[in-house]
Amino acid sequence: MTTPQPISILLVDDDQRFRKGLQTLLDFYNNNGTLRFEIVGEAASVEQALKLAVEQHPALILLDLEIPPNDGITALLRLGELSYKGKVLILSAHREDEWVFRAMQAGAHGYVFKDRIASQLCEAIATVMNHEIYLAPEVATHFFRLFHFYAGRSLQASQSVHLTEREREVLHWLVQGASNEQIAEHLYITVATVKAHLTAIFEKLKVTSRTQAIVKALKLGLVCA
Repeated sequence: MTTPQPISILLVDDDQRFRKGLQTLLDFYNNNGTLRFEIVGEAASVEQALKLAVEQHPALILLDLEIPPNDGITALLRLGELSYKGKVLILSAHREDEWVFRAMQAGAHGYVFKDRIASQLCEAIATVMNHEIYLAPEVATHFFRLFHFYAGRSLQASQSVHLTEREREVLHWLVQGASNEQIAEHLYITVATVKAHLTAIFEKLKVTSRTQAIVKALKLGLVCA
C-alpha cells in the first residue's frame, strides 16, 4: 500500500507551549490515522509567518487569531497579497461572532475553537485539504448569525449612511488595520487629508474611535473585512 504524501504544515502561534501541544497531537495522528503531517516551520509573529510561508510553501497554515503584533486577520490579508496558494485553518479561543465572520471573510478555509482542537483538528485538516470549508456546527452558528445580520443591514446602510467614494476607500483601509500613514500611501493623499476624511466618517457613523468605526461599518455592511 502506498504511503500518502505528508501534508506540510506551518504552525503560527506566539505560545510555545501551545505549539508543542499541536506537535504532539499531529504526531499522534501520524501514528494512528490515515493522514500524514510534516511540520516545516513554526512562527510566533505575523512577520515570521509570512517569511516562512514564502520560503517553505506549506500546504497548510494553522493560524492563531491573536498572533502579534496585529492579529491573524492581518496575517490572512497579507498572505492574500503574497498570493499564498495553500490553506489556512484558524485555531482560536475567540468565540465572538465578529472574529469568526472576519476571519472567514479575510480568506480562512476553516475555524476551530481551541477547546475543540483535540476532537476536531484531524477532521478540519482533512476537510480543508479536500478543498472544502470547515465550520463545526457551533462555529457555523456564529458565522451565519452575523452573515445574515450584515446582509439584512446592507440595504438600510446604503440608504441611511452617505459616504463619498473617497471616504469609502479610507474606511476600507481602516477596516484592514492600516494606519493613517499607510492609508495615505495606498490612496496617494496626505496624512492630514486622511485625518479629515476620518473625522467626517466618524461623524456620519456617530462614533468616536477607530475601533467603533470598524465595528459599525461591518455591522452596517458598508465594507467587508
